[in-house]
Amino acid sequence: MKVINEQLLNETTEKAKQSPRLRMNYNFHDQLNDPLNRLINAMEPDTYLRPHRHLNPDKDESFLILRGSVILFTFDDEGNIMEHLILDPKAGVYGADIKAGVWHGLVVLEPNTVLYEAKHGPFAPLSPENFAPWSPEPEDVEDVKKYIRLLSESLASCCSCK
Repeated sequence: MKVINEQLLNETTEKAKQSPRLRMNYNFHDQLNDPLNRLINAMEPDTYLRPHRHLNPDKDESFLILRGSVILFTFDDEGNIMEHLILDPKAGVYGADIKAGVWHGLVVLEPNTVLYEAKHGPFAPLSPENFAPWSPEPEDVEDVKKYIRLLSESLASCCSCK
């Protein structure tokens, strides 16, 4: 039995803090070709998960927040925000399910944030057409910082999140 406990969250979080990408996952599936991929993803503020979709192959993706908080976004094909949701266990909002083909991304709001993620396997790196063409490349550090700030500030103008 693999157990999700404070020790696992803390160990994975410490690895995330040491990672240049400010995130680290711990897989529960034994092999990348397992039919269901399950993992925890420890993330720190300023990590960048480029908006993407899971299309061809189609894969739904589920997120459950274990600690910390994130803003989860969905986008239209032009990069306009369609929906957003703050996942925060202290606020009683624990997760979301994203359908295959829907552009999505997130911004980490708190240090020591950990999500549980599940999606159909086998694992395959995303093909270029699954990365949002209107979002910055991860290597473009300055544009990434601006983009994260833009997404974060989008909440300031949204009356339903205050």
